[in-house]
Amino acid sequence: MKINTNPEKIKEILNRRVEEVINKEALEKKLLSGKKLRIKLGVDPTGSKIHIGRAIPLWKLREFQDLGHQIVLIIGDFTAQIGDASDKQAMRKCLSEQEIKENLKDYTKQIGKILDIKKVEFRYNSEWLGRLSAKELLNLAKNFTVQQMIQRRNFKERWDQNSPIGLHEVGYPLLQGFDSVAIEADVEIGGFDQLFNLNTGRDIQKIFNQKPQDIMVLKMLLGADGRKMSTSWGNVINIIDSAQEQFGKIMSIKDELISDYFEFCTQLPLLEIQKIKKELKVKKINPKQVKLRLAREIVGLYHGKEEAKRAEKEFEKVFKKKELPTDIPEIKIKEKTLSILDLLVKIKLAPSRAEAKRLIIQKGIKINNQVFQKWKGVIEIKKGTIVQKGKREFVRII
Repeated sequence: MKINTNPEKIKEILNRRVEEVINKEALEKKLLSGKKLRIKLGVDPTGSKIHIGRAIPLWKLREFQDLGHQIVLIIGDFTAQIGDASDKQAMRKCLSEQEIKENLKDYTKQIGKILDIKKVEFRYNSEWLGRLSAKELLNLAKNFTVQQMIQRRNFKERWDQNSPIGLHEVGYPLLQGFDSVAIEADVEIGGFDQLFNLNTGRDIQKIFNQKPQDIMVLKMLLGADGRKMSTSWGNVINIIDSAQEQFGKIMSIKDELISDYFEFCTQLPLLEIQKIKKELKVKKINPKQVKLRLAREIVGLYHGKEEAKRAEKEFEKVFKKKELPTDIPEIKIKEKTLSILDLLVKIKLAPSRAEAKRLIIQKGIKINNQVFQKWKGVIEIKKGTIVQKGKREFVRII
């Protein structure tokens, strides 16, 4: 396939959803030259679902793919056993090989919603990291200092707070950097919280006499509640969520996030997004109407336009007419009584007891259409009970 060197397409690749490019001028020249580049993205399967925040780098890969460049998607089946410490305020749980295999089951299917899978070079970093000897790893580590590693922001904060920093966490950037050597990356893409790791990759490529990769750091998408989008907080919109679920979650985002969601999560032209942004600023258009369009655009990307229309009708039925959804998920509960916190976790309306408590305190839980405010409360399990989280998530107990 001939490489597309359209200057306008390249300009959009270098700017849309992009926080920083190292080295931008060099990368632009390479893209205009017509040379086929190897574009790397590493994904650790720490969960089974990909949310629309994590989809941002995948859409960036798609832009490169459409120009004819080679996408190299590294599945971190080895590094996921360690866990990337980027932007983490505490040691994250290390996953077992079995947990990683479970998480990987539907990964290709989800990625295929965005990338042309047939043209992707899939690699698993256990191929090379699993064969690294202790001697080779120590020789690599000799090129860096502990001071370098703990100067990254989140490590420094944990050090100042006397919070534990695992030796395995300190070594993670070396492993991610070695991935770039193994596949001879020309460009690596990552979120803004990945900048330290990406730069380490450049340094390690120099050690192995490779040209240092250019780096493209992408902007971060916040969850509907304004916090970082995180599975552990339950504020994610997954790309395999049902059309109705996606639509409802998008309609619940804070108004100040609308412009970012249009830029990061849709394919609308930037000029059109800028117009929407200006009209919102001068209150020329109703944010709710804009969100309806946003929801149609995002749901349409992952489910098609017809499903997006059906999801909008369902949304209007539930929220305008105050009716129950047509299809409410049903979950069978064997216990006769359960604490409200355990119930919310069991029926998957909260990822943890702590998040369940937060939802109750913030009056985000209803039992049979009545706000439930006692987070220490116990629920008598009765068939037909409707448990509601926020405005859009329902579960019927059977």
